[in-house]
Amino acid sequence: MPARRLHGTGLARGRESLDQHTTGVNLMFKRTKLATCLLVAFGGGIGFSASPVLAQSATSAGTERIEVTGSRLRSLEGESSSPVQVVTGEEIAKAGIVNVQELLTKNPTVGTPGYSRTNSNFATASAGVATVDLRNLGSDRTLVLVNGRRFVAGVPGSSSVDLNTIPTEFIERVEILTGGASATYGSDAVAGVVNIILKKNFQGLSVNAQHGVSEKGDDRKDVFSMTMGANSENGRGNIMAHIGFSDQGPVMARDHGMPFDNISDGYLSGDPADVFKFSGPFYSGYGSSGRFYGDNGSYTVDANGNVVPWSTNGPAGDGVGAYGYNRQNDRCLAIPTKRFVFATQGEYAIDDNHSAWLEANYAQTQTKSRIEPFPLGSEDLFPSTAGQVPAEFLVNGQVVVNPLIPAGILADLVDTDGDGLRDYYFTRRLSDVGNRGNKADRDTFRIATGLRGSIFDGWDYDTYVSYGATKESQISSGQVNVLNFAQALQAMTDVDDVDGDGNTTEAVCISADARAQGCVPANIFGAGNISADALKYILAPGMLSTFTSQKLAGGVIRGEPFALPAGKVGVAAGFEWREEYARTEFDALQQAGLNAGNAIPRTEGSFSVRELFAETRIPLVKDQILAKSLSLNAAIRSSDYSTVGRTFSWTTGLEWAPTRDLRVCATKALAVRAPNINELYSPLSQTYPSVQDPCVGVTATSTGARDDACRADPGVAANIAANGSFTLNQSDAQGVSGYDSGNPNLKEETGKTWTLGLVYAPSALKSVIFTADYFRVKIEDAITNVDRQTSLNQCYGGDTSFCQFIVRRPANIGANSAGSLEFVNAPATNSGGLFTSGVDLTVSYSDRVGPGRLSGRLAYTYLDDGYVLPVASLGVKDPFVGEIGAARDRAALSLGYTYKDFAINTTTTYIGKSYLDDQLFGRGVVSVPSYTQFDFQASYTYGKATWYFGMDNAFNAKGAKTDSNALLWGTTGAGTAADVYDAIGRRYYAGVRFDL
Repeated sequence: MPARRLHGTGLARGRESLDQHTTGVNLMFKRTKLATCLLVAFGGGIGFSASPVLAQSATSAGTERIEVTGSRLRSLEGESSSPVQVVTGEEIAKAGIVNVQELLTKNPTVGTPGYSRTNSNFATASAGVATVDLRNLGSDRTLVLVNGRRFVAGVPGSSSVDLNTIPTEFIERVEILTGGASATYGSDAVAGVVNIILKKNFQGLSVNAQHGVSEKGDDRKDVFSMTMGANSENGRGNIMAHIGFSDQGPVMARDHGMPFDNISDGYLSGDPADVFKFSGPFYSGYGSSGRFYGDNGSYTVDANGNVVPWSTNGPAGDGVGAYGYNRQNDRCLAIPTKRFVFATQGEYAIDDNHSAWLEANYAQTQTKSRIEPFPLGSEDLFPSTAGQVPAEFLVNGQVVVNPLIPAGILADLVDTDGDGLRDYYFTRRLSDVGNRGNKADRDTFRIATGLRGSIFDGWDYDTYVSYGATKESQISSGQVNVLNFAQALQAMTDVDDVDGDGNTTEAVCISADARAQGCVPANIFGAGNISADALKYILAPGMLSTFTSQKLAGGVIRGEPFALPAGKVGVAAGFEWREEYARTEFDALQQAGLNAGNAIPRTEGSFSVRELFAETRIPLVKDQILAKSLSLNAAIRSSDYSTVGRTFSWTTGLEWAPTRDLRVCATKALAVRAPNINELYSPLSQTYPSVQDPCVGVTATSTGARDDACRADPGVAANIAANGSFTLNQSDAQGVSGYDSGNPNLKEETGKTWTLGLVYAPSALKSVIFTADYFRVKIEDAITNVDRQTSLNQCYGGDTSFCQFIVRRPANIGANSAGSLEFVNAPATNSGGLFTSGVDLTVSYSDRVGPGRLSGRLAYTYLDDGYVLPVASLGVKDPFVGEIGAARDRAALSLGYTYKDFAINTTTTYIGKSYLDDQLFGRGVVSVPSYTQFDFQASYTYGKATWYFGMDNAFNAKGAKTDSNALLWGTTGAGTAADVYDAIGRRYYAGVRFDL
């Protein structure tokens, strides 16, 4: 990753000055015969898209002005007053990656992604999406651009772009700007900008084919792509097309060091010294044969139909005779992902001063997540009785028994709900139903077009319109219809032949209406005993449909209206209009919460924004003592949202070059982020949180603000009067619900950013460049869903405004006690805050060493401070610097050596020592060792072909180990934090690239 700002010709690859263009309309392209055929097939029917034929402005001498990420102005030097790092297309090729997220996450400025192939297996939607998160401030605070313009979101209701939709082999470079850039690009650029620049002016044909596999034989990777392009003989046009396909196979957790469920001994003992010691097997208590609770114990049914005592991990705890469930056997560590991407772009010079351009992208992605079967508790089917399932029924005045219940279990059942009939409670892993997971098909389409060129000497313009849309169709498995399942558990012997089949010894559903609808009794006693007909009645495959669209129009004019003694003043001004829309809709059962999962209602919403912006660069001093140059930069943007109203953002910057070797830049900015569609319009979505009730133990005479606040609730007071102190039963603890929701009254976030940086390119060491940047970001009015435990703690003895989120039961209701928590809600509010600061350092080197050329770059980021304010008004900071995923020290070292036709390139990634931050031990008590990963690629070029071989994680580095369910930290099922450390291990790949 070359150093920022001093890009030189690296940003001008393939450029042409305007004096090269000639008149004429005959579009004769220079290309090979093969490229001609392919362009007609893949590109000719679609049109042209952006290329640098007139993308840059030029002076009368034919020199080019370059636009760099972070500014709408163009400069001769290609410099930016903000810290910009660049990942080149050459680096991408040498990394052997499938999508650019894999390389970006190695950059120390990039934090843990919100979605990736290895951290989204348990997501109900957007599994397998690839996002980017600068500074660990959230993916929605990182703006992703393509060719300097916004791209449609891949996560519905958010602004997060799915990097799977960007054709990797078509990327010329990626520019990473850290620091607020809302004045230049609008909302969402609070943490910074990732600007993906696609190739331009490509001629000929490039074909790449690659195959890879892990040393375990999984994580299969197949990649194929073609890029083709041609320029016209008269230089007036360019056309390109790209087609790519990739297929990444699944990786199962059981094959990578986590074959069975285990648990951290530290979680059991509470001793920090035991955190990295593990006990296993530690299976789930929800077993495939079912666990049934009687009056004297719990039982299950073995493979021979015998009723036996329940044992989760086996009598000896060694897995022998265990009836618990090994969830690790079914968990996917890396989601299989298939991608097909197509892109075309071209430009045609209408005359010497104006050109029309068009770019189009289409991507189809298929992903498939997989986790263990659903853990069903009988409270999911019978919530009104806290999960007590009737074993006996009153039919025509006679007590009848469910004949499917084994006698050994029935004999130990009693009446627990007071109706005179025996009942039972059970848990069961729905292995008969099958594994849970979702298969998703995502389609992303985007088209952009516009005009650009020069209007008179020193002035140019750029106008554009674009439309993008992402559609997702998802089918999920492993869920059941809880209403039907409840009916299927209420069975009797058909002594009266109520179903009319002549058989009076079979079991039938008690409800005649249920029988008419196809109800067949479900035998849950023992593994695999639910019949195919019963499964047909209770199965409820889930469906999800989403649609996201973005409409964008804008334009900018820039030039140099006058000159000062130090040089010409540059200005740019423009406008943008944007409309965003998103819709997410699950199937009817999921929306109602009737498939044993949480209720997730339909979300739909839109917003539009009109914006005006302006920018200037003012040269103040030139060629003076200790001031080779000194200039002032400033930008401002006014936005009018249909949701939050008017917002303002601004940036000021100072560039000072005391000598020709040293440049110092400082910026201060106010960035904004308007709430997205999910944050605004998400309806009430039910969840079942785990919280601690602060009123437990309060008595009629206990003292304190908490006690007074608790007794003020009538239900709590009634509970105290009945029990002597506020007391909860098991149903109360398990019966807490709540709703997450958006908030249409949200306002924008504001981010105050400061950066101070320098670039040192010593004349005596022409092959070396040093950079250093200090950054500081403070986000106020951050949008967050208020933490439920915080709401409870504040309501009782703190800020009573939090009581609006809490609903208690006024009296005894069923199995629940008076005063027990019924709902603890968490709507979105502007109550949060974020802060981070630190230093980025880089050093780059490139020169001949021995018979070949050595190049290298070291990037290092030191996090000085960082914290979250869950509720800013309370002022209680939750530090995150040093935690897993936000290590204080991170570095990446890239080295490459080229000798004639041979080349070798290596990347070493370092993540410093980190700490756990959990409720059991507290912050900083348990440390996680540092992590170092080594990747390399070797290549040989023979004629038009380059053959290459590479290894990722060549030394099989492993991140710190966590238990299978990530009870203290990490990614569930991965055995580590799979979005921070590599959880797959050593992988090999080989390929060939032809350039014709």
